[in-house]
Amino acid sequence: MTVRPESWPVTTPFVISKFSCTSAEVVVVELRQGNLVGRGECERTDAYEDYPDVVATIEAARHAIEGGASRLDLQALMPSGSARNAIDCALWDLQAKMDGMPAWRVADLDPPEHAVTVLTISLGSPDNMAAAAKAAADRPILKLKLGGEGDIERVAAVRAAVPNARLSVDANEAWSTDMVLPYIDAMAEMGVEMVEQPLAIADDGYLRTIERALPVAADESCRDLSSLERIMGCYDLINIKLDKTGGLTEAIALAKAGHDAGLGIMLGCNLGTSLAMAPAMVLANQARFIDLDGPLLLTKDREPGLVFEGSYIHPPEPALWG
Repeated sequence: MTVRPESWPVTTPFVISKFSCTSAEVVVVELRQGNLVGRGECERTDAYEDYPDVVATIEAARHAIEGGASRLDLQALMPSGSARNAIDCALWDLQAKMDGMPAWRVADLDPPEHAVTVLTISLGSPDNMAAAAKAAADRPILKLKLGGEGDIERVAAVRAAVPNARLSVDANEAWSTDMVLPYIDAMAEMGVEMVEQPLAIADDGYLRTIERALPVAADESCRDLSSLERIMGCYDLINIKLDKTGGLTEAIALAKAGHDAGLGIMLGCNLGTSLAMAPAMVLANQARFIDLDGPLLLTKDREPGLVFEGSYIHPPEPALWG
């Protein structure tokens, strides 16, 4: 096992309600078996981690992984989170190469087709967000990062700049309960299609008490399979990110459990290269919303990377992953 931290600059600062950053800080895990190499990538500084050092967490599993631990062994060996994600995806990639078949077939799923991803517009002033949206007017769907006070004005400015674009919004827990209904009503009037994580995790229960004009997706509130029971009745969709679930293995299980529970599926990502996005494409056919735009926010992507035609993503080639 080889563990390698990497830094990939973003084109413009990535800003949400909780932080801003100027690069994607990732960790790449490579697993070599003979002449075959399986790879996985996770975000290094991840808001969902219970531990501060992703590299150290990966290294703590080295003996077990090099001793032949399987993906199922990994589920018991490590908690969900980005460190497990990098190893899990590397194991999937290695198994696909050893078996001589694509990862979607190893997973017994339908072959992925091309998908349309949102393009994220960072949090900023109404004028700045409108300008960023206008520069991306050719994109079919935009996701607006919001921050609480002033969000109605932000969305109104973007809608005026791109009257024909599909819009979704992500508050990253920045709204209060008093904001939810008036903000959602205003967003619905402006043609927004979905609201992501409006409230802090501790306030989820409020969503059970209201009827709202738009579907609401759980991001921070839905980390892995253990999250589902607590959020039932609060949300309409769950945002599945491999850095939260701890890899594709649990992401597949979470997607099935979510479908069985009547929840829609959104595929999300943290900042990263195409190597981080490729495993999630295995689930693209099951998702109502897809947010795998990480590589589009970078000054350059890994080579080979995913093939993007505007916002259309093609399934990964074997040289990249899976």
